[in-house]
Order: sequence, then structure tokens, then C-alpha cells
Amino acid sequence: MRGLANSFRELTRYPSAVIGLVVIALLLGVAIYTIITLPYNEAIRLWRGGDNVWIENPRNARPRWVNLLPGPKLPETIVLDSAKAEQTVGQVNTVEKTRATLSEAMTDVTMTFHFDYSYDTFPQDIALFLQAHFDEKRPHVELTWITPDGRELRLSDFTVQGSETYYVTQDERLQRRLRGQQPLEALFGDPNAATPTPLKGSYQLQVAGLVFENEADIDGKLVLYGEVYGVAGTDHRRRDLLIALLWGTPIALSFGLLAAIGTNVSTLIIAAIGVWFGRWIDAAIQRITEVNLILPVLPVLIMIGTFYSRSIWVMLGSVILLSIFGGGIKSYRAIFLQIKESSYIEAAKAYGAGNFRVIFLYMIPRIIPILIPQFVVLIPSFVFLEATLSLLELGDPVLPTWGKVLSEARTNGALYQGHYYWMLEPAALLMLTGLGFAMVGFAMDRIFNPRLRGL
Repeated sequence: MRGLANSFRELTRYPSAVIGLVVIALLLGVAIYTIITLPYNEAIRLWRGGDNVWIENPRNARPRWVNLLPGPKLPETIVLDSAKAEQTVGQVNTVEKTRATLSEAMTDVTMTFHFDYSYDTFPQDIALFLQAHFDEKRPHVELTWITPDGRELRLSDFTVQGSETYYVTQDERLQRRLRGQQPLEALFGDPNAATPTPLKGSYQLQVAGLVFENEADIDGKLVLYGEVYGVAGTDHRRRDLLIALLWGTPIALSFGLLAAIGTNVSTLIIAAIGVWFGRWIDAAIQRITEVNLILPVLPVLIMIGTFYSRSIWVMLGSVILLSIFGGGIKSYRAIFLQIKESSYIEAAKAYGAGNFRVIFLYMIPRIIPILIPQFVVLIPSFVFLEATLSLLELGDPVLPTWGKVLSEARTNGALYQGHYYWMLEPAALLMLTGLGFAMVGFAMDRIFNPRLRGL
């Protein structure tokens, strides 16, 4: 314990190592926070839920923090629900719902959605989700749009069949009435502007409904899809990218850590056994290593993912098996050959220590100081390998990972369509992970390697 404390104290003398430790600590904190606050099953449900789960999210929306940068102020998503009208009283965006009995068989249900629009660009779309409660006779609704300057525009009228969804941009009758003008420009545009410019102010959407039964009712939810959403933005399926970025952290760290431990420990033990027993055992290990060194790891993993399974556990096991008999065995063997001839090994043999006692208690501990820096530097290489497999669409089909976000961004032309955040966010996390472990690993190499301590 005292040796570890001294090593850590010496490690803090290097500014690069301190920065690397801070980065690793942040990544571990994010991983722990994610596992606690967003359970695995819930994350998978959200990520695979399709458009219905994220129906209130805009499509391909940038992160909300882009509005802090110089440039036009992009609209945020506004959601107003008449079923929660009592919760909106006193706020800028409100919903008013009234009922008026016209006759024994007819009741007027009016919902008025008020919201302020103070953005410099037009929204993506406007959706109205209606839910009608009736036994036999279907309610009828009429939609009217009211602008800040008092203009009224009739949008549509239709019969509500249980659950009904109305999108402004998909209303062909409205488009014909507008004579070629874009619906959102007609609804939000300033009539006095030379170019299409949003008119800022308070807007209203009035939903006038008629129900034909005493117990019948209508509720509505207005969704104004903006151009920005959340901390990380959304993808082409309206999914919040923050879920994949958060859950990609524990997955990447776990994959890298398990692969590095499995590979290094197994390689170390096999090299030590080969050196100690020598003869045909050492020769067999060396021949297997030489054959394995000429095998291309990535093409083999691609074949496994294509013809067998893309499960992350299968890939992890395959990576460890393909990496055990790697170049590390040759390096460790050269060191173990020197350790084997040491005087304390001869002393251990003299007092009757068994073969495996010598291997695990006298040989392997001597090489651990050299192993630790290589182990730390090796973790991000496996993280990048998992991301590479996902980028090639060979990653686990269930898990939300950084590589999968990159793969979907590339497939959907994120860079060509200007959705830079979609690709830059996971790429930045991958580079940050590699940088953090590399800084710590290089500093540890200077501490544990006597030949580098004076550099």
C-alpha cells in the first residue's frame, strides 16, 4: 500500500498525468451516474422505442447550447397539453379549455393554445395530437390560427376518430389554399418583411370542437417542433443522443478494461509458464504466437460479426482470444528469461517452492511495474476497436454506443446535411478517452521504467 501511495504521489508531479486522471475520473463519474439514474432496461427501451417514444422531439435537432453561440436564435420545442391545463396557469405558454352546452345533444369544447415565439427562424413543424372520448358519435373539430397582429387563418376541420394527429406541413388542402406558399412561412411569417422572416409575438391555436354526447370530451396536445433540443441534440429518428452518449461511457470503459485485463493477464501467465517449463511447452507457445501474429485481427472480427454473432460479449471474447498470443508474449518472455536466472529464484527452488508458486509469487510480481503502464495505454485501443466495429455496423445491435452513433451519422449523411454535432460529439468523447488514458500511461511509464525516470 505504501508503494502505491508513493507511486501515486510521484504521478501527481506530472501535469499531463493530473489532467489524464481528471479526465478518467470524469468518465468514471459519468459511467456511475448513468448506471444509477438510467437503468439498462430503460435505456434500451428508449433507444429502440421508435418514433412513438420520441414523438414530441424534433427530428435532427441541434443541441440547445448552440443558441449561446453567435448567430440566429433557433426555436426550441414547445409542448402544450390541454389535459394538464391547470399546470400551465401563470406561465408564458398556457392552455385554456372551456365547455359550453349548446343543446341536450351538443356541447362546444374549445381549447386555446397560447405561446410566445421569439426566435429568428421558423420551426420544423407543428403537430396537434387529439384524443376524443365518446361512445358512438364522433366529435368534430375546426382549427384556427391567430397571429400576433390579429390575423386569423383557418387551418382545417375534420372528424376525430379516437386518436387523431394533424401535421401542418402534411395538410395538402392547406397548401392548396396558400397557393404555393410554405405553410410555416404563412403561419409565422411577417407580412411586411421582404424575405421570409418570423413575426415575433404571442400566437394562438384555437381548437373549436363539437361533441354529441353528454359524457363525450376532447383533449389536445400541441407540439411546436423546434430546431434545437437537449444537451446533445436528436437524430433522424427523434431519439435523444444524450442517451447513447451517456450509456456509451460505461460500455466503452467496460469493454476496454475487460479486454485489457483479459489480454494482459493471460499473456503474462502464458509467457511465464512457457519460460519456466521451457522445452516443448515454450516452443509450442512461440509457434502459436508466430502464427497468430500474421492473422489480421480486424478482418477476423468482421467475419465473426458477419457470420456468427454481433453480441458485444462474443466480440469481447474474440478480441481477448486473438490478442492473448500477441507480440506481448515475445516481450514478456525476454524479461522472464532474465528473471528466471536471478538468485532469489534459485533460492526459492532450493527451499522447495513448487513450479506455480515460483511463477505466481516470484516471477510475475517482478514484471507488474512494467505491465501497469502498458495496461493503461492499452485500454483506449480496445475502446477504439469497439467503436470501429460499430462504425462498420458490426457492433452489438442492442446497445447504444459511441460507435453506433457514428455509424448512423455516417449512414444518414450527417456531415453532408450540416448535422455536425451528430458525428462530432461521440468522436470528441472517443478522443477524450484516448487522451486521458494516454497521458496517465506515459507518465506511469516514466515512473515505473528506470531508464525513463530522468527524462
